[in-house]
Amino acid sequence: MGLSEEAFTYACKGYENMLEKRLIRKEGYLMICDFSQSSARKRMYIIDMENQELVKNTYVAHGKNSGGEYARAFSNRNGSLQSSLGFYVTRQTYYGEHGLSLRVNGVERGVNDKAYARAIVVHGANYIGSQKKGRSFGCPAVPQQESAEIINTMKDGHCIFIYHPSKKYLSTSKILND
Repeated sequence: MGLSEEAFTYACKGYENMLEKRLIRKEGYLMICDFSQSSARKRMYIIDMENQELVKNTYVAHGKNSGGEYARAFSNRNGSLQSSLGFYVTRQTYYGEHGLSLRVNGVERGVNDKAYARAIVVHGANYIGSQKKGRSFGCPAVPQQESAEIINTMKDGHCIFIYHPSKKYLSTSKILND
């Protein structure tokens, strides 16, 4: 479906490490946002790890200050309007300005641990899709018409991995290298 082997390998390694460290409560779903791909491609994948099958493949936005068609810059800083790399654990849903949304906790100190305070959430947006290449304020926004299904699948303790082949991140991530 287009997911790079490298992104999948890192995602699985981190997922297993998070299970072992009890950062995620149970085996379940793993969402991979492969930001090595063009935003014009379906680069978000939800994998059922228990049954080892792909259950969703769709579009996902990156932050407006992370780059144009390709995401190239990432930040954990509030107000940066950039995406943050790494591993996240999903929390509860709420209704906000984009309708049903999903809170996430970044679990990598200095990489994405300010995600909750930055209000980085999974939400639907009309600016995402095959003919639209919109940018978020740093959120992994998904197509509006698919958002409820995605959010309800991923809520309450599942794992999200936002990937980019950044050597700095890949060599320093405690989730990947412990």
